This record gives sequence, C-alpha cells and structure tokens, in this order.
Amino acid sequence: MNVKTPHPAQVSMTKNLTDQMGRLVTFPDTPKRIISLVPSQTELLYDLGLTDEVVGQTLFCVHPTEMRNAKPLVGGTKNVKLDRVDALSPDLIIANKEENDKAQIEELMNQYPVWVSDIKTLDDAIQMVKQVGFLVNKSVEANAIATSINDSFNVFKNDTTNPIKDKSVLYLIWRKPWMCAGNDNFINEMLTSMGLINSTTEKMGRYPELSNQEITALNPDFIFLSSEPYPFKEKHMDELQQLCPQSKIILVDGELFSWYGSRLQHSVKYFNALKAQLSS
Repeated sequence: MNVKTPHPAQVSMTKNLTDQMGRLVTFPDTPKRIISLVPSQTELLYDLGLTDEVVGQTLFCVHPTEMRNAKPLVGGTKNVKLDRVDALSPDLIIANKEENDKAQIEELMNQYPVWVSDIKTLDDAIQMVKQVGFLVNKSVEANAIATSINDSFNVFKNDTTNPIKDKSVLYLIWRKPWMCAGNDNFINEMLTSMGLINSTTEKMGRYPELSNQEITALNPDFIFLSSEPYPFKEKHMDELQQLCPQSKIILVDGELFSWYGSRLQHSVKYFNALKAQLSS
C-alpha cells in the first residue's frame, strides 16, 4: 500500500467516527484540508463556515454560487481525478455511497481518511448533518441546522389539510431512456413527505427505466419533471402529456428533492408551494 506522507496540516491529534457505511474512520481532530465529492455535502460544509478548510470539490458543487469557481475541481462525482486529489493533500474526504464510484472511493481509502454517507431517509440526512458537524468541529452549528430541518418536516408531515394526500406521482429524472425515481431512495422519501404515493412499485427497482407504454399504463395523477440530472424543460411537458392526457405535469426543482444537506432547510417551503400549485 502506497500511503502518502501527510501534509503538515494533517499532523495533529485524531478522533474516530463510524460513517454511515459502518466503517470506523480516523481523522484529524480539526481537519484543515477537506475535499467534498458530494454537492449537497459541499454546500453543508460552506454553511458550517468552512470556506477556508474546503480545498477541493466536484464540477457539480454549484452552491453557494460565490464558491462555485473558487476552489480546485477534482472532476465529477463519478469520475474523480485521483491525481488532482493527491495534489491537494486532503486530511479528510467526504463521499457518498450512491453518488460516488465505489472503486475510486476504495482507492482513496488506501491513502486518506474517507467518511462515506448513505442517505435514503430524512433521518439518514439529519444524522449525516450532525455527524459532519462532529467531523469538522462544528457540532453546534450542525445541530442547529439539523433541528431546523427536523422541525420543519415534522410540521409539514403532520398537516391534516393536505389537498394532495394519497395522489400518485411519477418523478422523472432522465429522458432517452425515460428514467424515474423508484422506491428506496431519498427522492421517494421526499415524495412521501408530501403525502404522495410513488406510482412505481418496489420490484421495479430504485431508478427504473420506463417505455412510453409503461408510463401510459402507470397513468399517475402527477408527473414531476426534475431539473436534474436531466434538465427537463417546458417542451418536454407536451411529450409526456400525450402519453398521459389525464396527468398534471409540472417542472420541479430537483435540488430540493434530492440534496440531503443544509438545502433541506428550504424544501418544506417549496413543497408547500407545490401542493398549492397541484391542488389549484
């Protein structure tokens, strides 16, 4: 195993934390050179005040806007440029099971402390926020963000006047082929929080591909066209309307459904606006 000589900033007292994959990770007591490979977690780090400590991020780490081009880029979430990571000598790397490539993350684990999140539920996201706060010595700030998210969703999910409760929805994330958010993922958790029922079934998988005929057969009450990863536009609404004439089709902000960090503080306000739009 070829382990790099630590950057001077890496030589310090250490502490341990089990990541969401069940791995015990040893890292500096106060990380000073952090690389984040996950956009939503990069935004969280900045919201925790770590402007200087973040030394590298991905092409897709676009929030906050002022930091988008302020840091070295280490490639995409699925194709990290390992030589760029090496050049930055990180003392902590933050990754995610679903968003990053397993083989690349395992290679990075041979040389650096890598903490990996695994997010499927709102509780997973809230725990991630708290744990990242512990990782970077910002527990007070992280716990405040976690509490804000938890409180807003508790009120939201207990709304007894929900006008769209138990309506079916198809959440599309890609075109050619059509792909949607199935069950057992974070987007589905957000749909459920709105009181909606995912029109796909568990046996169809987490992100199933669908034919035109399958979309027509599902005939959901609503079709959500996400802004990411495929940039759906209004022109795609007509295409779907022909397949499902009875469905109400809208464009939605994918970040507020799939970013599981501090951006969740804004999701409930957005979801309430969507509920009003869908019930009008």
